[in-house]
Amino acid sequence: MENEKTIKSEKIYEGKVISVKIDTVELPDKKYCKREIVEHPGAVAVILVNENNNLVLIKQYRKAIEDYLLEIPAGKIELKESPYDTALRELKEETGYTASSLTKLLSFYTSPGFANEIIHVFIAKDVIKGEATPDIGEFVEMLEFPMETVLQLIKEGKIKDAKTVTAILAYLQFYEK
Repeated sequence: MENEKTIKSEKIYEGKVISVKIDTVELPDKKYCKREIVEHPGAVAVILVNENNNLVLIKQYRKAIEDYLLEIPAGKIELKESPYDTALRELKEETGYTASSLTKLLSFYTSPGFANEIIHVFIAKDVIKGEATPDIGEFVEMLEFPMETVLQLIKEGKIKDAKTVTAILAYLQFYEK
């Protein structure tokens, strides 16, 4: 199977979190098409089961959907920062927890039809509770639930953040056996 060949690429927006470009591509049948692409530096998400054997979630308002979501701790990878270091930083900022180590669970693309964002999911190990230090402009509430409750919330559609659902189900399938 042949790849699409990029003929021209034009950046139309450069923001703090994303940039957007329009690529003109040559298709395998030699026809041309435009692709709108959102570029993202990547992100991390962390499964944190605390000292009470509860899953720690963050309740955060998300402007794009005009609603609150329950999510696992997560955040954008900064320039020259490894996914591992990002995960440690985001865990501390959003929950106050520190982890002596992280185990990589999986990585996945969020919406490869139009975006290159990849999320790396880690499991926090040997955690110690501390004080959260959210970023400026970030308002989060930390909550904790038994895993059975989390699964029920997913089933009822009360947890609908894709990275959170994916990470939790992968954790239960591949790790927590």
